[in-house]
Amino acid sequence: MTPDCTTRRPVDGNHPDGSHLHTALALAAAGVPVLPLRRGKVPFGNCPSCKDGACGGRPNMKAPGPCRCPAPCHAWAAATTDPHVLTSPAWAPVWGEAVALAYHPGGAGLTVVDLDNAAAVDWARATLPETRTVPTTRGEHWLYLGAMPSANAVRPGVDIKSLTQYARWLGPGTGRMASLPSAVRALVVKEETTPARRGVASSLPALAMWSRQVATGCRHTERYVRTGLERGLALVRARTESGAGSQAFGVARFLAAQHTDCPGPCGLAAIGEEIVTAAVSVGVPEAYARRAVANGLEAAGERAA
Repeated sequence: MTPDCTTRRPVDGNHPDGSHLHTALALAAAGVPVLPLRRGKVPFGNCPSCKDGACGGRPNMKAPGPCRCPAPCHAWAAATTDPHVLTSPAWAPVWGEAVALAYHPGGAGLTVVDLDNAAAVDWARATLPETRTVPTTRGEHWLYLGAMPSANAVRPGVDIKSLTQYARWLGPGTGRMASLPSAVRALVVKEETTPARRGVASSLPALAMWSRQVATGCRHTERYVRTGLERGLALVRARTESGAGSQAFGVARFLAAQHTDCPGPCGLAAIGEEIVTAAVSVGVPEAYARRAVANGLEAAGERAA
């Protein structure tokens, strides 16, 4: 989906004849997977064969399954761009009952930052890069080019809707869509940490410490790098109750930014491993820690790892 592919859609998000199906077909033609919503503005329930997961789920779900049900079952996982499916006999009854339309952002290569109130909108305006915005009943949807994992309540009043969620279609919005920033990706890093347990850090492979041997193109002295790294590691280790994941992201971003003018390599991978180990030592799951650190290094625009 290109940044401006929906700019010609009606402002109210509906086709001029008021048909949700016509709007769905127009969006599908632009590469946006869509699905109808029933009363309550929620997806239609599963058919008897799919109820309670009896079918095993669809191939595109988080836990892939064999389901090939022709009905709009499994919410976002049923969203489609196929006009033959949208107009099929299995979908015909739901269009007659549909009260709204939804789309699958991740399926269109998009991420929606769902801002649920004025405070969340104010936070986004102060924190995130400008992008296309869509007014909602209580706040705004900010749309970015790029898909990522979905997550609810990443901060007060903020949900991330992308690969495993749907979003209501409320019109094309205004503004040019920006690329998905690392600041949004970092929001899905697990904030809550648990007290460090015995053996947590030792469960990781042997640590590759930063040294001049892995940083042959770094313009900084070893003392400078080690001092900054130790201070950053101390900040991460101090987060024994919560926030160690976000702290790891911030430390990785700050340290990597110090090397943007180096010819490289600067051994950033080794620096990242030390930050990951520090985060894991205070209870951050290793997968979350690695994601946070990788996003931090990327956000700094490092030139050589």
